[in-house]
Amino acid sequence: MTQVLRALWRADLEEERPADPLVEALRRIVRVVSGTLELREVFARVAEAAAGILPFDRMGVVRVKEQDTLELHSITGAVLDPPVTIRLEDFSPATRPFLDRTKRVDDALRLLDLDFAMDRRIQQEGMRSGLSVPLLRGEQLEGYVMVGARRPNAFTAEHEAALQPFAELLVLALEHERLWSLDAERRRRLDAIDALLPMMANVLDIREIFNQVSTVVKPVLPHDLVLLSSLSADRTVMTVDALSGEPEPDLWKPMPVREKDLQHFGLDPVLIPDVEAEADTEPERCRKCRALGVRALLKIPLRLDGGFIGALVFFSKQPGQYTEEDVVVARRVADHVSLAISHQRLAEEQREAAEARERATRLEERVQALRDELEATRGYHRVLGESKSWKDVLTQAAKVAATETTVLLTGESGTGKEVVARFIHRGSRRAKGPFVALNCAALPETLLESELFGHEKGAFTGALNAHPGRIEQAAGGTLFLDEVGEMSPAVQAKLLRVLQEREFQRLGATRPIKADVRVVAATNRDLAASIARGEFREDLYYRLSVFEIRLPPLRERREDILPLAEAFLEEIGPAVGRPAAGISRQAHEALLSYPWPGNVRELRNALERATILCDGGLITLEHLPMTLGQPAAAPAHPENAGAFPPGGVNLETVERDLIAKALDEAGNNRSKAARLLGITRSQLYYRMEKHGLAAG
Repeated sequence: MTQVLRALWRADLEEERPADPLVEALRRIVRVVSGTLELREVFARVAEAAAGILPFDRMGVVRVKEQDTLELHSITGAVLDPPVTIRLEDFSPATRPFLDRTKRVDDALRLLDLDFAMDRRIQQEGMRSGLSVPLLRGEQLEGYVMVGARRPNAFTAEHEAALQPFAELLVLALEHERLWSLDAERRRRLDAIDALLPMMANVLDIREIFNQVSTVVKPVLPHDLVLLSSLSADRTVMTVDALSGEPEPDLWKPMPVREKDLQHFGLDPVLIPDVEAEADTEPERCRKCRALGVRALLKIPLRLDGGFIGALVFFSKQPGQYTEEDVVVARRVADHVSLAISHQRLAEEQREAAEARERATRLEERVQALRDELEATRGYHRVLGESKSWKDVLTQAAKVAATETTVLLTGESGTGKEVVARFIHRGSRRAKGPFVALNCAALPETLLESELFGHEKGAFTGALNAHPGRIEQAAGGTLFLDEVGEMSPAVQAKLLRVLQEREFQRLGATRPIKADVRVVAATNRDLAASIARGEFREDLYYRLSVFEIRLPPLRERREDILPLAEAFLEEIGPAVGRPAAGISRQAHEALLSYPWPGNVRELRNALERATILCDGGLITLEHLPMTLGQPAAAPAHPENAGAFPPGGVNLETVERDLIAKALDEAGNNRSKAARLLGITRSQLYYRMEKHGLAAG
């Protein structure tokens, strides 16, 4: 290549001189080589350019395939597909090319030995003289370029010198093609490895699918066995977690690891072409490999959060199976396995954290409300709440409100899903647009479809005028779809198109309409169960539940019951004409102990009824519905209870002492103390506050 560059450099310095045909030819070839990886075009241009410099009738490009075996790739610019295999033994010693240096033949007829196939072919084609130059990539022989002529003594020493730069350019083109092919093959292998991702995404324990992992990897990284090992949490033991196939289990017992070995284990991949070569230095590894009949191995360390967590080891019964190129592919496999292990560990951590949160929730006391997070709800009492679960709902709603993301609100009936939907609307960029609500359970299928999408005049019997649907009415604002789980399959399919394509059609129309609307949906049904029964589309569920918010039932936020009750009384009083004077202590206890299956809606209805019945006075137990007004059963007294003391008893003191005793016996566990007293935990909290025991 140096000769080519020098010739071109001299030509640039001497542009005023007449153009050298060789230099011009090399320039044309350089432009082709630098602009394409297509060997067909390179070979054709080389043959075309060389024809103006060298007096040949045939020009061939030959590559070395194996020792003593060649492949003819091109004849005078034409690419042979597939290449023609040529053995060196098919040439006679006199005509055989020198693969390491230039060879010139002045008259082949005097050298031919017709006992050799290639000599007979040379005679058949009438070739009398030839010239061959090796193609060298550094010290590595790639092949040779040869030219032949039908007249003797066609080539001179000048022709040898002229053919050399052509050979160097061909080496460059072949090297480009080799590197490109190598990269393409690497990308193909890596893309094949990426097929592991969806497989691993469906499981949390990679050991369950380890044989399937081996099956996917084997076509691009041949192996007879693959092993997964992991380091224990205390970093003292290496354990084999999975081994493809059915190996002898005694071979892979846990192996103690010393601290000084950890850095060695986690540094770099280990490639051993033949384990028998290290029988003296690694006798234990060699013994295990012999037991499995393997000769070569490739070990890739597994890392997570920058630390060594284990290794992935590929075994082959074929010595010399693995090369440095295989390390790249094995690393990709190891990366996917590390990711799967990461997900597995995260799932385990989340499960443990969820269990810890559940235990903490049962034990923790009432949490003081963070008023500053509820500033946006001021004046809209139904968003009022001080419990942590309700604050979490509003925090999630506030975060998603500023986006255009579809929201799915889930939870029991009456938990305030429309209230949260309006809260999201007020906090969004669409706050100045309309908020349109539609209860999907309140309408039959045909009417629901018309109400949602609208209809054209004459679309069905009775459609006397065109009617815009709720989607059009909510343009620029928010569409709230309550009880979305009650939609029929036909309506579900049309709603899916609205969410996917952002367009819809009225009934009876042919022109689509853009849907400029943000959808907030709600349901009290278990949509996962509905999907399993075939009642709800899975693809629609995933479109709706981009951001799911679960609203807790009122029984999980009992600290909100009394503030909600006071807020409802302020709203109800003016409507009925005579506001209630308040709520008695016994009614408070009843409100706190009731499980509220109808949630916030049931609470408001009960208070509206009580406000009417109390006629401006205090709301007592008798004004509440029967299910709320029934007092908790008093604990049975022992039959041998003693008589009252002469001076009587102080009930407040007795109650305080009983609560203190129960708390002491329960180890300050509020739930256990409430069970000992035969009351609810909410009633216990109320009595603890009354007697000044809450601080304990």
